Amino acid sequence: MRRKTVCCVAVMLAVMIAACGTAERQAEQTASGLEAMQETAQESMRDGMPEPEPQQTPGSGAERVDHSRDDMISAGDKEPEITLVMVGDMLMHTPVTESGKQEDGSYEYSHLFTYTKERIEEADLALVNQEVILGGEKLGLSGYPSFNAPYELGDALAEAGFDVVLHATNHTLDKGVRGVENCLDYWEEEHPDMAVLGIQRSAEEQDEIYVYEQEGIRIAILNYTYGTNGIPVPEDEPWLVSLLDEDQVREDLAKADEEADFVIVCPHWGTEYVHEETETQRRWAGLFLECGADLCIGTHPHVIEPMEWLEGEDGERMLVYYSLGNYVNCTSSQGEGVADRMLGALATVTVARNAQGEVYIKDYGAEPLVTYVSADEKDISVYPMELFTDEMVQNSVTRRKDPAFSVEYCEELWREVFGE
Repeated sequence: MRRKTVCCVAVMLAVMIAACGTAERQAEQTASGLEAMQETAQESMRDGMPEPEPQQTPGSGAERVDHSRDDMISAGDKEPEITLVMVGDMLMHTPVTESGKQEDGSYEYSHLFTYTKERIEEADLALVNQEVILGGEKLGLSGYPSFNAPYELGDALAEAGFDVVLHATNHTLDKGVRGVENCLDYWEEEHPDMAVLGIQRSAEEQDEIYVYEQEGIRIAILNYTYGTNGIPVPEDEPWLVSLLDEDQVREDLAKADEEADFVIVCPHWGTEYVHEETETQRRWAGLFLECGADLCIGTHPHVIEPMEWLEGEDGERMLVYYSLGNYVNCTSSQGEGVADRMLGALATVTVARNAQGEVYIKDYGAEPLVTYVSADEKDISVYPMELFTDEMVQNSVTRRKDPAFSVEYCEELWREVFGE
């Protein structure tokens, strides 16, 4: 990751006027409900699988979904811009946790990012939805239904190039207040440059708006969850987890709109294993738009859902990714639909400032990712779709759990959700 110092502006503009009177501008680059539903997701080192051969089928519909607005760029101009990526749920079922266990008893998780690290690092700003709390081994590592992951997962996230980790999920309180405190202690002590959103130590911290700044563009990011699986947030620590509370959301968005040029909301919302957004998701998205948000990237359903532009009565616009699905998972469930959970999306967004000073979404898209789990569940990694092969399908446990799983199946599902 080309690391940038958050909230530190480094904008260099030089205006050169040629004899013919033509002005050329250059900018140097310096280097983001209310439904309480229950989690039903269930509970890997390489076993000699051959290196995957690149696989691309032009026109298959599983290539990158890409939309640009180059018409806003004048010939010869170069706009200041920030590239952003985000992945979905880091869902640490027991086999995923065990896949990182070393002979000496320690844990290491770089294998989860071997084939996606370059894509993450090359972005200016990378976000990840950390579905489960990093409470550490002392609290007992565990999978479904009450998750807890080792600190070493956080080390791998930082090494992979992520800048922002989102912790407001329905599993935030799986290990109680101590789990949240351990997680915050870990990030502060081991990776102080990582922006940690969705969990806080105080009301003062909750009131702070995280703003990333680069190229003179200020981006605010907010993170909320619809609930915590019925585990009550402590009455004396209501700020511990950021919930989708309408008054709080409106207040936060008003502040973010004042402090930043561009506002991103990352809600944990929706219905699990459903590929279409719910009415509740649409209502919240409308509220975000009404309050000035420019981009919404959702998580929680564990399967991909569509993306679309929403437009307000006054012409304001917001791009919504309703669900990115899972980044990684190893469900113990079997039968129809399990294959759906192995397909996730990497959101790609470029934010730019045009000649009129307006900050807008210059380019956006989504790239398909597939979780590979070997037959013995010891080798687990995430692959871009073009690197995922039929040979890998045949050597995967997912094929045994859901016979429909195949490269063609994933491509067709991608087309069904995101269109041609």
